[in-house]
Amino acid sequence: LVLTNLKSRKLVGFPSHGMVLCASNDDKTEFVVPPTDAAIGERISVEGYSGDAATENQVGKKKMLDVIFPDLKTNDEGVASYKGIPLMTSAGECKAQTGLSNADVA
Repeated sequence: LVLTNLKSRKLVGFPSHGMVLCASNDDKTEFVVPPTDAAIGERISVEGYSGDAATENQVGKKKMLDVIFPDLKTNDEGVASYKGIPLMTSAGECKAQTGLSNADVA
């Protein structure tokens, strides 16, 4: 999964407006991935949270990632969740690549 609408940062000399989400614990780091049937570019949803996507200025000025990341974790099955609610696509849940459970997501 890639978070978008982030302030541009140089990455190996190229501007980047996104961040890859990974699950990690003390021993391992792995990508958080959508289901294989999910459409490329599909917006991820969390039940109970709706609205338009934040702009890059809103993300930066409101320090949204500092507020969101502490509550973004994988559950016992390796499903990426925000405050215990799974990150979803129309094709299903987003998971840590090999099911890394109870890990931080950032």
